[in-house]
Amino acid sequence: MRVTRLAPSPTGALHLGNARTFLINWLLARQNGWKILLRIEDLDGPRIKRGADAEAIEDLKWLGLDWDEGPFYQSTRMHRFRKAVERLLASHAAYPCVCTRKEVETAASAPHAEDGAAIYPGTCRDQFESIAQARTRGREPAVRFDTRNTNVTFDDTFAGPQTFDVEHNLGDFVIAKADGTPAYQLAVVIDDAEMGVTDVVRGDDLLDSTPRQILLYRALGLTDVIPRYCHVPLVIGPDGRRLAKRHGDSRIATYRQNAVTPGRMLAQLARWCGIENLTADVTSRALIGRFDVTRLPREPIIFDPALAQL
Repeated sequence: MRVTRLAPSPTGALHLGNARTFLINWLLARQNGWKILLRIEDLDGPRIKRGADAEAIEDLKWLGLDWDEGPFYQSTRMHRFRKAVERLLASHAAYPCVCTRKEVETAASAPHAEDGAAIYPGTCRDQFESIAQARTRGREPAVRFDTRNTNVTFDDTFAGPQTFDVEHNLGDFVIAKADGTPAYQLAVVIDDAEMGVTDVVRGDDLLDSTPRQILLYRALGLTDVIPRYCHVPLVIGPDGRRLAKRHGDSRIATYRQNAVTPGRMLAQLARWCGIENLTADVTSRALIGRFDVTRLPREPIIFDPALAQL
C-alpha cells in the first residue's frame, strides 16, 4: 500500500497556504487509496509554540481532513535520529563543523545560492577525526553532510524532471545542530523510511530539500525506499513572498473564530486547486471526485484578503 503523511510543524498556526497543500495531499491520498499518517514535526525547540500542535489537529479535523494513523511526534524519536548521525559520521559521509552561521555568511570563498543564502564552502571538511577532536576548538560542533561530487536527478510528479549539482548549488548541509538536535533534512528521511512513506506531497519551497534527502537515503543504504515526490506551488502574498503575518491574518483558527464555515473555507481552498462551481456547504468528501491534479494551477496562488471569498 502507498503511504503519505500530513506533517504540520507547531512553530505557528496553520494558515491558508498550509491548508491548501494539506488539502491537495489529502485529496490525492483519498482518490488513490493511500494510507495517511499524521506526523507532528516538533524538533525546532525554540520556535515551537505551546498548544500549536493541538490547534493544527483541530484545524485539520474542522476542514474534514482525516488520517489513518497518528499523530506521531518527532520529538519522541530522538534516539533514532542520533543513531543515524553516528552512522553517517562513522562512514565519513558526514563530518563535524565548528563554523558559526556568521562565519559561513562572511567567508570570502562562500558562493551564494539563487536566494542569496551563503553556500557552505567546506571549511571543516577533513579537519577532524571525531566530534571530540572538533570540540578542542572550544565550540560544540554541528554535523554536516559531505556533498562533494554529488549530482541528483529525480522526476517530480508535478514539477517534472529535476537535476541538482548539490555541492555547487546547495553545499554541505547540516544534519545535526550543535545542541544535538537533528535537522529537518535528516529527521524526515529517517521518519519517512521507517514509517513506510511512499509519497511526499509538499510545497515547492521544499523542492531543493529533495536532492539533500535523496543523498541521505543513499548514504544510509535506503535507496529502495526513496519516496515519490510531488511539489506544488505555494500560496503567496501580493509581494511575491511566501504567505506570512506581513500579509495579514490568514490563520485557519482566526477564520473559525470569525464564524467562517468549513464549507466556505473548503470552497476557497478548492478554487485554488482548480475546482470551480462550488457551494458554501461543500465537504471535503465531496471534493474527492472533483479534484484533478492535472488542473492544479502551475503558478503560485496570490492571496489578497480583499478578494478572498471567505
